[in-house]
Amino acid sequence: MTRRLILPALALAFALGGCATTTSNNAATVGAYRDTIDLSGRLSVNYQKSGNLESLTGSFNWAQRPGNVDVELANPLGQTIATIAVTPQSATLTQAGRAPVTEADIDTLTQRTLGWPLPISGLRDWLQGYAVDEQGQRFAASPARNEVVTKDGWRLRFVEWQNPNAAQPAPRVIHAKRAAAGDIQDLEIRIIVNQA
Repeated sequence: MTRRLILPALALAFALGGCATTTSNNAATVGAYRDTIDLSGRLSVNYQKSGNLESLTGSFNWAQRPGNVDVELANPLGQTIATIAVTPQSATLTQAGRAPVTEADIDTLTQRTLGWPLPISGLRDWLQGYAVDEQGQRFAASPARNEVVTKDGWRLRFVEWQNPNAAQPAPRVIHAKRAAAGDIQDLEIRIIVNQA
């Protein structure tokens, strides 16, 4: 599978609505980290490669279990266009009618098939309001403390919350930016998590 095959599929598949910023002085941090979660939402990706601006948007389903993550990418009609399965040993991307592509790790797989790094390992934390900061310390977000730079160079901002005044708020809108990743410049990912 080449990048030319998957990028048009992703570009045609996704739609992302606008989002409002919610501010709150709530200092309560997110709830305890869970190894098992099921989420859905939308994402938008913008980056520059070889001087060209690339832009993709889409929806996703996320199923996380201890050690494993399954991601389904779907078009606006709910039709699956690609699935990604991540285990401790490997990562596999499958598209309908195409042979699965497997790599030793998710970063190599997404760079090879998508042309840009989809930070699945980071998303395990980010979707729940957590990250590992530049100093290697565990970061727990809150509406009052909503920005961090990760150990691997992502600048995260938890822009909006499901309920910003909750005792344990959960992220709703997450912006992730990275200045450079290989031949990709100005990579920005915006994620909207649907309410459970």
